[in-house]
Order: sequence, then C-alpha cells, then structure tokens
Amino acid sequence: MPLVQTSSGKSFSADDGESLLEAALRANVAMAYSCRTGRCSSCKSQVRKGTTIATHDELGLSPSEREAGWILACVRSAASDVHLDVEDLGDAAAGTLPCRIQSLEQVAPDVLKAQLRLPPTSEFGYLPGPYIVIGNDGVRRSYSIANAPGADKHIELHIRQVPSGAMSNYWFGQAKVNDLLRLNGPLGTFFLRKVEDVDLVFLATGTGMAPVKAMLEDLAQTARDTSRQAQSVSVYWGARVPQDLHWRPDTARRVTPTCRCCRVPTLRGLAYAATRNKRCSASHATGRAPRCMPAAPTS
Repeated sequence: MPLVQTSSGKSFSADDGESLLEAALRANVAMAYSCRTGRCSSCKSQVRKGTTIATHDELGLSPSEREAGWILACVRSAASDVHLDVEDLGDAAAGTLPCRIQSLEQVAPDVLKAQLRLPPTSEFGYLPGPYIVIGNDGVRRSYSIANAPGADKHIELHIRQVPSGAMSNYWFGQAKVNDLLRLNGPLGTFFLRKVEDVDLVFLATGTGMAPVKAMLEDLAQTARDTSRQAQSVSVYWGARVPQDLHWRPDTARRVTPTCRCCRVPTLRGLAYAATRNKRCSASHATGRAPRCMPAAPTS
C-alpha cells in the first residue's frame, strides 16, 4: 500500500486505484478540492518524488503544468510512495454531530435565519467559509455557515425558501426551537488564506452572502492585529429586490467597524456595496466617500 507524504509533514496510505484526494480525506488530511472530476484544478499538487497514475483526463492542467510535475489529486492514484507539494489546510476534519435549533428569525420574505446550538462538549473547529450538510426525516441539504467561530458554539444559517422544496417545507412550516437535528461538517475549502496587505474583493448574490459574512466577522476579530489586516476589503452583494438585502454590515459594527455601505442600482435589481480600507478610515467617519470607492446613488 503506497504511502503519501505532504510538504507539511503529514502522511497517509492510499489503496490501489484510490485517488490521492480520497485517501487524504479518509485520513482526515484536509486538501483543497471542488469538482472531483479533474476540471477545476482546486486540488492541484506537485509531485516531488514517486509515481502516480491518471485515472481520468486532467482537463484543469495546462501542458506546461504537466511537464513541471503538477497533477490533480482528485483523478490521480499512487503507483509508489509519493511526496506531494500541496497546500496544508490545517486539521479541521468533518464529523457528524447532534444539534438543536436555538432560534428562528425570518429576515426576508423568503429567507430564514436559523441559529443552531451544538453540545457544550462538542469539538467543531472551522475556518470561516465552509458549509454543513443537515437533514430531517431522511432529506439532506447543504448550507453555508454564516458566522465566524465563537465561544457560544452556535452556527448561523441563512436559508432560502424553495417553493415545494422538501427541506423548505420543514424550515418554513414545521421547524421550532429545540428541534433535534444532525449535521455533518465542516465541508469545503472556501476560506481565506493569507490576507496581509491584500486587496480583498467579495462578490455574492442572495444567501450566497452567508460565508462572506462569516469571513467579515473573522476579519473584524483580528482587526487590532495590524500584521494580519488586508489592505482593503470590498463587498458587492447582488439582489433582485431591496428585501433580499437582509443583512447590513454597517448596522453591525462588530463585523466591519470602519465600513462604508451603499445601494447601487443595477440592470437586474440592486447591488449592495461596502468597502473598508486602512488608508481611508477617516472619510468613513465623516460620511464622505473614501478614496478607494467612488460615491454612488443610494436609491
């Protein structure tokens, strides 16, 4: 059975024919991935030593990347012991946990904010940005986590109502406080990497704002550490109607304490723009448009 070692010093075994990604996830080694079909290149890794076999076309690689030893871990199996140069995503591993509904609040005509409460002794560590899978009566759906980790062990979800949807029928017609559910997660690799002196731009529509909100909360928690601050943070949130903009960064100073926000009319509804910049915080306080963002109409 081949042994796979990563550049961060972690190691795991791989079964014959098993993809490197599957072997890593089985061993709770977190690697970036998305499509699992060799198309998106999220799981791109470089082979430093050993031999691997492609089990599917690696459409996400260019010819020059192939020549340089890059592979896609989701469609490669190990033919010998392998040493991979791959990004280390930490030690957060998915698990299944019980949870109870702490609160329910309808924040828009078709959006529900649900707060879930985990057991006091549970271990559920995550970086802001991932999602969980949660179900009821055999129906399971995926929802992004909408808050940064906190000591209260609460998980916030923003749930869009789908007409005649099985889980929507539960959330919007049957769910009540203290309902017992089970969740699996954290899942996915959508989270911030290094942000120091980087210009961050977030784009989201509808309830896709949920993981962005979690990241903004986390950025606010580290705002006093100047060595970990982004150069600027810009958020653009698209909506069909004003009611879809169910959360405002400027009304929650703990999230973006120096944030300037405005509504920007677009051809297909509204876009909600927010920006924060280390170089223009003074203009936020006066209400004038900061240099990093032009003034916009507020209809």
